[in-house]
Amino acid sequence: MLDVVYEDNHLIIINKSSSDIVQGDKTGDQPLSEKVAEFLRIKYNKPGDAFVGVIHRLDRPVSGLVVFAKTSKALSRMNQLFREDEVKKTYEAIVKNAPPAMQGELIHYLVRNKQKNKSYAYDEPRRGAKKAVLSYKLKGESQSFLLLEIELKTGRHHQIRTQLSKMGCPIKGDLKYGFPRSNPNGGISLHARKLSFIHPVSKKEIEVIAPYPKGDLWNEFT
Repeated sequence: MLDVVYEDNHLIIINKSSSDIVQGDKTGDQPLSEKVAEFLRIKYNKPGDAFVGVIHRLDRPVSGLVVFAKTSKALSRMNQLFREDEVKKTYEAIVKNAPPAMQGELIHYLVRNKQKNKSYAYDEPRRGAKKAVLSYKLKGESQSFLLLEIELKTGRHHQIRTQLSKMGCPIKGDLKYGFPRSNPNGGISLHARKLSFIHPVSKKEIEVIAPYPKGDLWNEFT
């Protein structure tokens, strides 16, 4: 069942679970884009396929907000907003280790290894590296874990996962980037919590917040 958190004539925003893929991959699992098209076709009783434009992606083990376009006009305009960093993206992550400060900015240079599907963070520029910037702040604590709020300034491959790991704070469940144990659901405790942008057609300010995933530890911080 899709968790639709926002919909109008041009856009539909889904709160994705950590098991969903946004677009088709080699696993052959049904992607979220197809599920959305099916949902729209049934909801609006369309005789053919509904138009669903993929604007951006979340890694499969990550939960939270994904925006899809329902019209080609919205697709091209939203693509432009994302390209020009006009969409404010706020994430939340559960980590075990305390960061060096209550809040801060991380600047690294990421090198992507496509064969391993992994990125590596360096403190200095190097050949083939892309600059990655995010800010974080400590939002909450439980008995054993901490909740970080993260604002992405750039959109690099596995950026938050790589940079938090480099800081010594791998995300809960993220074996690839140094957390010792997996989560029971196979996902990682990284949630795309909030999106803010000017609507590409109506020009109204849109702010959408995704409810936390059920289970795990999210409710220990709320």
